[in-house]
Amino acid sequence: MFVLTIDQRGSRRHGDKVPQLLEVLAGLKTILPFERSVGDEVQAALDDPHEVVEAVARLLREQEWYVGIGVGHADSPLPSSSRAASGDAFVAAREAVDAAKKTGDRVPLSVVTPTVAAVEWAAAAESVLVLMGDVVRRRSAAEWRVLDALDESPEAAQKNIAATLGISPQAVSKAIARSGRAEEQGGRKAAALLLQHAQLALNVTTNG
Repeated sequence: MFVLTIDQRGSRRHGDKVPQLLEVLAGLKTILPFERSVGDEVQAALDDPHEVVEAVARLLREQEWYVGIGVGHADSPLPSSSRAASGDAFVAAREAVDAAKKTGDRVPLSVVTPTVAAVEWAAAAESVLVLMGDVVRRRSAAEWRVLDALDESPEAAQKNIAATLGISPQAVSKAIARSGRAEEQGGRKAAALLLQHAQLALNVTTNG
């Protein structure tokens, strides 16, 4: 299981942005849904590493959140709310978000697991997610405009995207290259694979 604990950065200066974040994270497949856990903190439990990576990508685009990912187990029976849940995955997520707050200028994300067999996989996943996050947070508004148009019409030719946005096809091509879109897509796949291996390591330990 993956538990995400997310805490707002600078909430005293910028106000409570939890409602907006919950809208950003809407539609993701979860075991326990994203919800406010306490104060300006949000938590959820997931079992699909690809959904975890998608959540992280959305969070890092916002650039206003500390992201902690705990890889572990939950106590049974699982309640309907993460606020009432317990287990080492939740403890790990708390440790991870606390670690994310100490990363300085680095992407504020950490992955923690209490299971020795999964530690190296979790650390590798963190490294890839941080690199991916660095690509994401450097994008300009113009680059995001192009990428959002591509996501809305993935089968469209670049010249059609250009016509829709009122820019030249060359500008679209340059925006895609500068945005690191290919690097992000590769990073997503790598991070999901590493998280999956961490998850498998948990299962092997449990069944061993």
